[in-house]
Amino acid sequence: MSRTILRALALMLALALALPAMAELSANDIKAFTKASQKVEEAVAKASASDATLSEMRAEMVKWRTTFTAEQDANADQIATVKSQIAALGPAPEDGATEDALIAKRRTELTEQLSKLQAPGITATEAASRADSIIRTIDKLVRERQADKLLRLSPSVANPVNWPAAASLMRWMGAWIYDETRWRFTQPVNYDELRTNAPLIIGLVLAALVLLARGRRWMMHATDWLLGKTAMRGRNLISGLVSLGQVVVPVLGANLLVIAVEQTSLFGPILTELFRDAPVFLFTVLMAWWLGSRIFPARPGVESALSLGEEGRAEGRIHAVSLGLAFAAHQLLLLWIAPHAEDFLGGASDLAADQAQAVAERADAALSVLQAPLQIFAAVGLFRMGQLLRRKITSNIDGEDGAFRRQLLRWLGTALLLIALAGPVLGVIGYVSAADALVWPAVASLGLFAAVATVQSFLAELYVTLARGQEARRDALLPVLGGFLIALASLPILALIWGARIEDLLELWTSFQNGIAVGGVRISPTSFITFAVVFGIGYALTRLLQGALKSTILPKTTLDKGGQNAITSGIGYVGLASAALVAISTAGIDLSSLAIVAGALSVGIGFGLQTIVQNFVSGIILLIERPISEGDWIEVGGYQGIVKNISVRSTVVETFDRTDVIVPNADLISGSVTNWTRGNKTGRLVVPVGVAYGSDTRKVEKILTEIAQAHPLVMMTPAPFALFMGFGADSMDFEIRAILSDVNFKLRVLSEMNHQIAERFAAEGVEIPFAQRDIWIRNPETLLSGAGEGAANAAPRADPPPASGLVAARPEPGEGIARLSDNDGREDGDEGDDGEGGGEAR
Repeated sequence: MSRTILRALALMLALALALPAMAELSANDIKAFTKASQKVEEAVAKASASDATLSEMRAEMVKWRTTFTAEQDANADQIATVKSQIAALGPAPEDGATEDALIAKRRTELTEQLSKLQAPGITATEAASRADSIIRTIDKLVRERQADKLLRLSPSVANPVNWPAAASLMRWMGAWIYDETRWRFTQPVNYDELRTNAPLIIGLVLAALVLLARGRRWMMHATDWLLGKTAMRGRNLISGLVSLGQVVVPVLGANLLVIAVEQTSLFGPILTELFRDAPVFLFTVLMAWWLGSRIFPARPGVESALSLGEEGRAEGRIHAVSLGLAFAAHQLLLLWIAPHAEDFLGGASDLAADQAQAVAERADAALSVLQAPLQIFAAVGLFRMGQLLRRKITSNIDGEDGAFRRQLLRWLGTALLLIALAGPVLGVIGYVSAADALVWPAVASLGLFAAVATVQSFLAELYVTLARGQEARRDALLPVLGGFLIALASLPILALIWGARIEDLLELWTSFQNGIAVGGVRISPTSFITFAVVFGIGYALTRLLQGALKSTILPKTTLDKGGQNAITSGIGYVGLASAALVAISTAGIDLSSLAIVAGALSVGIGFGLQTIVQNFVSGIILLIERPISEGDWIEVGGYQGIVKNISVRSTVVETFDRTDVIVPNADLISGSVTNWTRGNKTGRLVVPVGVAYGSDTRKVEKILTEIAQAHPLVMMTPAPFALFMGFGADSMDFEIRAILSDVNFKLRVLSEMNHQIAERFAAEGVEIPFAQRDIWIRNPETLLSGAGEGAANAAPRADPPPASGLVAARPEPGEGIARLSDNDGREDGDEGDDGEGGGEAR
């Protein structure tokens, strides 16, 4: 125990001694930053520093900004504690008011302590703001230099005066390499080293030659063999990966050859540097060829990212290889010739300023002349590729899914055509940098698009292989989302291709990490991820609790199905709301600053979402009061059906036609609703029936009562009965009135009773009448005479006579008219119904 106490005292003493050191270190950091920032600000103000120097200064400021940003939240817990203590003292007294001395003293002490605790954070915030301002100034200066470089007018290739500079550069480059190599071959020490490393060099050269000469062909044969294995699962995926060896194996051979060349010591540094860059050039050409073969496959019937025929695919492969050759030549010029151009043309460190300037101008003219043919060659490939995208691919992609692809390909083809036309023109005029900024990024972008499409194809094939089901498709949701994420991840690479700096991307990433301010609330990726994780956990727990209640606990209670569903839905709403509140609190999102914005929007939201809010409140009332429940048979708005689901906004009613009717909850609360099964399933059934005049009414009543009592679904308490309702126009009317134990079978019981009534009435000789009508004709002589005259006047017509019945022609004024009369002698002007023995009136 004593040792433990001594160790604790020693630890406390060490911490006490370390606190002043930490404070002194923080002060030293501020001094060092102030000195560094002043130096950078002076260099930026003069604008004389090189791009490399500015990049180093910017990196230093980024480190300082990161350090101070991390220190902005220093003493956050202590500050929150002190603020809560000050708040516990109550508000400060107003002017002229007195306060207890102890409280005033304590308030002063806490205020001073709060100021001391906030001082490091305020200092760090100020320093971080200054560093950020310096970083933005450096970025602005670099962008201005990039713009000036793009707009710089170089010597034009159209001017023949500049051609000798290019010829001189090529001649002196060859002479320089020749002299350097010849001198190395004359040194005996190099031959000694060659003899020492001869076995290794021979082995490397032989392996490199084999890989370069036969490696690509071997991998092609392996790919064809794998594609021929039609029964092998994932053969397309495996063959695609194996086909990548057509690039890797030759490049590996080129690297072995470079190692062998370095072991000889017979070549100078310039030629050795060329050998070292050769694998990069070879990789560029082979990768362009491989991507072209993946996008424009040579094998017929193989799916590709673009829908093309055999002719279009062959043309696409040719253009891909040509663009790869052009890009490799541009890399050769940029990485090897340009850095040594002034040396080849006679530049030296001891030259005078005017001579060095003349050499630099000659080198610039030579590079401009050499770049122009490469730009034109690449522009031709871009132009032909743009035509291919616009003319052939857009006509071969069908369906709604291909509409978006057609539009993208049309835009891409148009952009390639414009770049192919504008790039060489700018280069010939003399804006070589601007031409390079258009042509070569376009070529690299095509390669990036092809690589993304190839990776997406591999991902889709991997999904189909792993799914192992007939329903697995390449256009399923999972591979489509994966392809979208791959395309999204390629955007930073695309930005770098088109001139963005890595510092710019890092700055965007820093801003993204810091978050965005919305109404005074800063939402960062960390807070968003925290919110999503906590809310997801709360949502999962809520659904788990709902499932347990619905399947295990509530079925064992006496609650009906509607009550169980109401409790489950209520717990779901409460759980989701609680999960959202806990997630917001855990993520540290302060919504108090959004109160003013929410208050301003509440009026507009209230008017715009009035119906939705009304339905929402009505849904809550339905779940609490439960005037209807799931499974009830209701009638609302002219529809009858079973309630299937009660949600927040609406209720789903399944009609007896098996159609779903979406009823707003407000209509169920404010309107009239008939619930046939509310509380219980019993309901009354009324069966009307008529018998002919002269029938024994007592006998009919007895028969109907027996039929009602005999049905198993008819309840005996209260007992069913038959009523003689009165004398109708055609029959004596009776009704069966019975209470059913389950009103859901009302129509079936009605049908069954009608069958039994028909059978019993036929057996007992009770007649069920039907309506009869007699036709009374007024002034038949006028109708007959009018019909005769009409027949005489219409003799030439060959219309067939009516088949049967009496036809009443349209009478003239004063002529007779046919009327219908019921059996009781009443007349009306309606057309007569077809009855037994009656004619058809027209």
